[in-house]
Amino acid sequence: MQDNTTSAIEARQTGNRVVAAGIAAIVLILLAAAVLLFINLPDANAFNARVEQLFVENDTLTGNAEIKLLEILAQSGTAFSDTLSSYRFVIFVLLIFATAMLIAAVAFLVMLVALNRRMGQIERQGIEVNSLLISRDQNTVYLNNFEFKLTEAAIETLSVLAEARMDDEVLSGAEIEGVISGRNAADCDEAAGATRIKRLRDTLGNQMISELLVKNIARRGYMLAIDKDVIRMV
Repeated sequence: MQDNTTSAIEARQTGNRVVAAGIAAIVLILLAAAVLLFINLPDANAFNARVEQLFVENDTLTGNAEIKLLEILAQSGTAFSDTLSSYRFVIFVLLIFATAMLIAAVAFLVMLVALNRRMGQIERQGIEVNSLLISRDQNTVYLNNFEFKLTEAAIETLSVLAEARMDDEVLSGAEIEGVISGRNAADCDEAAGATRIKRLRDTLGNQMISELLVKNIARRGYMLAIDKDVIRMV
């Protein structure tokens, strides 16, 4: 038992390290992409510098028209610089958003994997039921102090299964139908009992609880997968 617990702890620690490494890898990849993107973006003052170089190399542009053109180009360069700066900010925000989304996706994926493993363990081990109280008068069943309001037909089906479990019996669909209807099991249809089991599961609502509580044993029938000592009927 101790070895299994130690192995489970080690497996959990290994999983946590893998998740941390995955998140770190995502952050590093996006950081590298951001650095390369910002390095390759043009300089915000490149346009103004090119216009200035153009007029320095052509000192004959001294007329009013040329000076007016210089002012227009300078204003265009300033607008280009402001636009590029806003683009840089937008790209930076999008990269942060992408990083957050990827980290969240990894976290949710890990949670789903852990949940699926937990569900698998529950399916293999069954439900640990500490008490099952069936109240026929109120059409209510208390499972581990959780209250389930059932129909009268569902209470009858569950009561039959509970009585059979206390006697260590497995009932077929025809036998279930025979006990409830008061007829001989040989005169009852197997499908009628199976329908009662389906309605009981539907009434319980929670698929995991209903499927694990009422077990279907191949070629034998149905039984409650709980300890008979926890069953009480009033």
